[in-house]
Amino acid sequence: MRGLAGKRVLISGGSSGIGAATARRFLEEGARVVLGGLDKAEVDAAVTELAALGEVSGLAGDVSAEADVARLVDGAVAALGGIDILVNNAGTAWREPFLEITPGHWDRIISVNLRGMFLVAQAVAQHLVERGSGGVILNMSSTNGLGGEADYAHYNTSKGGVLLLTKTMAVELGKHGIRINALCPGYIQTPLNSSISAGLADDFVSGYARDHIPLGRAGLAEEVAAAYAFLASDDAAFIHGTELVIDGGQLAIM
Repeated sequence: MRGLAGKRVLISGGSSGIGAATARRFLEEGARVVLGGLDKAEVDAAVTELAALGEVSGLAGDVSAEADVARLVDGAVAALGGIDILVNNAGTAWREPFLEITPGHWDRIISVNLRGMFLVAQAVAQHLVERGSGGVILNMSSTNGLGGEADYAHYNTSKGGVLLLTKTMAVELGKHGIRINALCPGYIQTPLNSSISAGLADDFVSGYARDHIPLGRAGLAEEVAAAYAFLASDDAAFIHGTELVIDGGQLAIM
């Protein structure tokens, strides 16, 4: 991708799954990376695995906690000398019927997926505006933000909120030269999705792909990472305030 070499990239939720694949992709493109994650041991392991590819470091913290977000963003600025690109990727999910969702479970999903998205994006945007040379912020939404899926009312709501947060940020921050977009992956093979499907039928993933994804398979984390890299690159210089769907045709089905 054009324009990624030497860029300073912060990736929240960067220690596993899509985030770790994205860290790898940006390092392969010549960027410098700080990745964040909830679990310190997992963050350290990801940094060790990626270290041969380029300059990478990591910080542990909870994106729903203001103090942790300040430490993550300030730490990335200190490590990299500034931030050019935010991959706002942290999130969580679990399967739960609407009638059984507790207020505590609702609050946790919204706290991580929407509040955390806001906190990290705002902190990085403030840094970019103060610096005055523009930048890119990419928020992780989902196809679940574009349509309702049973047993995921809290998750669907959080991801729909991310889309409107993204569009509003784009309206307000474009004048500062900051491009904002969102990604909407469909069913992707990740540790999180594997843990959700572990309690379901053995053939759940293959059956879901057969019935819901025209390409006939689940997506790969590396394919979402490629979309992140594209939207962050100079090749996407006039793409702003929208969402890129990566779903194998899932949303095309009536």
